[in-house]
Amino acid sequence: MSHSFKTKIETAKNQYPHRDYEVNISIPEFTCVCPKTSLPDFATINIQYIPDKLLVELKSLKLYCVEYRDLGIFHEHVANKILDDFIGACSPKKIIVTAIFNTRGGINTTVKASWPN
Repeated sequence: MSHSFKTKIETAKNQYPHRDYEVNISIPEFTCVCPKTSLPDFATINIQYIPDKLLVELKSLKLYCVEYRDLGIFHEHVANKILDDFIGACSPKKIIVTAIFNTRGGINTTVKASWPN
C-alpha cells in the first residue's frame, strides 16, 4: 500500500531491552472506508508486540489510526499496513496485528498479520 500518512508513529526508549515482555494494545474504535462501496468499516485492532530498543508512544499511534477514517482500504491491507508502519517505527522483536472487523453483509472478517513469520 503506497498511502503515506502525515502522522508518524513516535517512539520512546525501552528501559528494559534485555528482557522479553509483551505489550498488548487494543484500538476498539478503529474506522476506515470500504474501497468498493465507500461505506464505513468498523473494527477492533489488537497489537501484541515484544519491544526491542523502542516502545511505541500511544498518543501518536492514536493519531496515526485516525488517518484511516477517510481512507478506502481493504481489511487485509489494514492489518498489513499497520504491521509495516509499526515495524518501521520501533523494530520490535515480534509483533502480531489482529484486525477484527464488525459484521458487514452477514460476513465477519478477522485478519492477523505477524512478524517475524
